[in-house]
Amino acid sequence: MRILKNLSRDKLAMISLSIILATIIVGIFAPFIAPHDPGAVNMKLRYASSSWTYLLGNDHLGRCVLSRLIYGIRPSVLWVLVALALSVLIGAIIGFVAGYFKGRVDAWIMRICDIMLSFPGYVMTLAVVGILGAGLENILIAFVWMKWAWFARVIRTSVMQFTDMDYVKFAKASGIPNLRIITRHIVPVTFADIAVIASGAMCSMMLQVSGLSFLGLGIQAPHAEWGMMLNEAREVMFSRPELMLAPGLAIVIVVSAFNFLSDALQVALDPKLMTSQGKSVQPHESEVRKTAYEYSRG
Repeated sequence: MRILKNLSRDKLAMISLSIILATIIVGIFAPFIAPHDPGAVNMKLRYASSSWTYLLGNDHLGRCVLSRLIYGIRPSVLWVLVALALSVLIGAIIGFVAGYFKGRVDAWIMRICDIMLSFPGYVMTLAVVGILGAGLENILIAFVWMKWAWFARVIRTSVMQFTDMDYVKFAKASGIPNLRIITRHIVPVTFADIAVIASGAMCSMMLQVSGLSFLGLGIQAPHAEWGMMLNEAREVMFSRPELMLAPGLAIVIVVSAFNFLSDALQVALDPKLMTSQGKSVQPHESEVRKTAYEYSRG
């Protein structure tokens, strides 16, 4: 409730949240919202200008640009959210285990994470796609394969800050099971860090999916995806720039919305970052959240 109250004070955050929710809803109900079949080819309408029937015109195969833009939400946003959720879930479980139990368990897990993080993310993504082949599902597999280690390390550092608190030590001394201590006493206080780094990582993942699709390594035709739509419109970028403008604006608007929401979330979860009467306050005590947030933003 406190988070929602703090967010509601930020107009830009509420606008960003509205854009994200609207985008997700439109993507889920795309078959009911899209005016035409996104894969329907009609060469008679090749590069046709916008009209009341086709509001954003038609592409090189006479397909409805608006319908393809709506269906493109699914691979560009919804499936990226699924990959992000899996990465955070795996990283959170491993991070909680390493940060709570420490010792040899922590040492072994962190060495594995060090090995995973020693490779550049983009290079490993391209390597996985090169081995498994082009396609959205392979890009998402590469994301989960590479991101979990980073989430595990950041979450583990955050968890270690709270395992040494007196109330956690008292809970251990009282004989409360470890799982109950983690779920009731540590998960709630580390949720802020997880939410901030996850929302920041969403932006980079969306841009990577669109970039790889633009290069022909992502989702394949005839399926719609924003990066692939940009690639398809390159040949007429000067004569029909609106064909690139539509998916390009969609990427910019949605990524910016996640970016602004990530900024607002960091402030809402940590009111110490707010400014009062034009005076800036001291930054958050947790350097973990600040470093992780800046790293996730690229």
